[in-house]
Amino acid sequence: MIAGHFGFAALVKSRERQVPLWALMLAAAWLDIVFVPFFMTGVERLQTAPGTHGGYGNGIIYADYTHSFVGMLVLSAILAAICLPFWGRRSAIVIGLVAASHWVLDLLVHRADMPILPGNIAHLPRLGFGLWRFSWLSAAIEAVLVLLGAGVYWIAARSVSMNAKQKPRLAAAVAILIATFGILILYLDVSS
Repeated sequence: MIAGHFGFAALVKSRERQVPLWALMLAAAWLDIVFVPFFMTGVERLQTAPGTHGGYGNGIIYADYTHSFVGMLVLSAILAAICLPFWGRRSAIVIGLVAASHWVLDLLVHRADMPILPGNIAHLPRLGFGLWRFSWLSAAIEAVLVLLGAGVYWIAARSVSMNAKQKPRLAAAVAILIATFGILILYLDVSS
């Protein structure tokens, strides 16, 4: 779902113009960024889903800290707090919410592997609607998010450029980069 996360960040940028695009992209991937050292140290792990050969959506992700509901709230708040002195309250809240959106989007595609509490203490049911079982559908949703995000970003950035009496070339170039790299990332993810 990584491409979809970036598409969502581009959508948010179209509405929250004061927040840097790179900060929104970082926020969209924040839970996965924090996941990497946890994975590298064996605290969190990946496992091929039974009856599959791995690849796009065919894994069970035991990210019991970074992708638990409470862990997401804590990590999103930490990122917002880091951003607060640089961009102010509103932008920090937006960045924190984009970081939290990662969990909501993952909830749609993950199998039931996302715990509510860190470390899955209390052994509550794990969450996930499992759209990855239908890889064509989840890939289509991601592609729509990427293209919609790039398109809406372009419309907003073009408007800003026109109001500033500048040519919208940069807006178009960035939108094309978002769409191109988003679809490329999705293709690489699906073809793995």
